[in-house]
Amino acid sequence: MNALAVDRAEVTAFVALGANLGDAAQALRDALTALDGMPGVRLVRASSLYRTAPIQSTGPDYINAVAEVSTTLNAMALLDALQAIEQQAGRERPYRNAPRTLDMDLLLFGGARVESPRLTVPHPRMAQRAFVLVPLAEVAPALVSAGQLAAVGDQTIESF
Repeated sequence: MNALAVDRAEVTAFVALGANLGDAAQALRDALTALDGMPGVRLVRASSLYRTAPIQSTGPDYINAVAEVSTTLNAMALLDALQAIEQQAGRERPYRNAPRTLDMDLLLFGGARVESPRLTVPHPRMAQRAFVLVPLAEVAPALVSAGQLAAVGDQTIESF
């Protein structure tokens, strides 16, 4: 599958959401609503919200979740939609891993592999992060192995 081509068939994609500025939990809820309201995107399910300490970053704890969506958009158009939602939430990018009002990352896009300057799918660091794997395992248990969860077991994560 060419993830950059326009395709009318629905594709299942998984999106990681995180925030640690302002009312982070509400920012994630608002982002899920916005995602479900985007043309060509339907929210299938979302994980619980999880609290995690920043990794390679500073600031307050993060609130994280993963959403499963069904979309007729191609991968780049979905990325554009995610970045538009981030902008509406006041996302700024002053430096790498800066605290943020909202961060949305495309983790998986069907079975596609995408490598471009703007997007890499599957997300290159998802297997190293409990804040991605734990909520992903909640919404799509077949996609995350016990070994992957064990590998991030030293990272503190709590559902709330």
